[in-house]
Amino acid sequence: MSEDHVPVFEEFIYCGGAATQVLKIGPWINLQKPSGEIPPKVLFLIIPGNPGIVGYYRTFMASIYSGFNQKYPVWAVSHAGHCSPPKGMDMASDSANETIEDVFGLNGQIEHKLCFVKKNVPADTKLVLIGHSIGCYIILEMMKRAVDVKILQSILLFPTIERMAQSPQGKIMTPLLCSLRYIVYMPLYLLSFLPESAQASLVKFVLRGIKSVDESSVAASLNLFRVECAANAMYMGSQEMLQVLERDNTAIRRYLNKIIFYYGAKDNWCPVLYYEDIKKDFPGGSIWLCEKGIRHAFVLDSSREMASMITDWLKEQADTKTELQ
Repeated sequence: MSEDHVPVFEEFIYCGGAATQVLKIGPWINLQKPSGEIPPKVLFLIIPGNPGIVGYYRTFMASIYSGFNQKYPVWAVSHAGHCSPPKGMDMASDSANETIEDVFGLNGQIEHKLCFVKKNVPADTKLVLIGHSIGCYIILEMMKRAVDVKILQSILLFPTIERMAQSPQGKIMTPLLCSLRYIVYMPLYLLSFLPESAQASLVKFVLRGIKSVDESSVAASLNLFRVECAANAMYMGSQEMLQVLERDNTAIRRYLNKIIFYYGAKDNWCPVLYYEDIKKDFPGGSIWLCEKGIRHAFVLDSSREMASMITDWLKEQADTKTELQ
């Protein structure tokens, strides 16, 4: 089965009181109530970067699904409020029973993912968590807080898990996210009135320097023309700059045998210095550096290459080899 013909299901739900998009690759729509079939024993769950728009990961997910011979579902859950919900659905639910405090903030997004897992993943299903950028920080927090969740492996891609504001890109973005983000809202509001075709053309113009832009990334970027989505992403980003400070060595040491770290040689969010530091502190860990020049935002042009590396890693890992056969 080619990637173009894999089963794809998209839905919007309320999770933790916030509109959430879930992208599911594979025929398993509801793991809690499988329809007359043996439920899969493993779920691949993608925790995105920021903006946390699941559409960016569609090609990546389809490639992982195909890489494991369509045996396991691959899901991605958006960050709360980062994807534009359909007409008739508000960005937030007024159900007091399910509301997470400050759900659009960084800690709220962590609790949001734990809420999603609790509601949608059976207790006996093992998870392979794949985090990208700030999604890696979220995964580390999930591992600390959800000790009853069966996590088989966590793969942290371009992990922004420390000193974000001190990184080369963080020094540029911190003033914008923390002090100046409100000036972006008016231009976005005006651009939101453009027809979708014009918005798509604008996205392609911005990404024109990338040789092979993933078309799913163009469609995903249209979410950012909705002011609420962009504002939620930037608000979360402002908290990242202020809260992602020192690396949590205690948590990493505790779960080191379940974690694969992957750094980029030219990544301005988590530079080579951060790779060298963590490699020195955890010499026995699975901590790798990519020299191929894959960008931090790999979903724009290198989804298939990243997915191929991940499937190879997991097939070689002693702890996961038997589970994924």
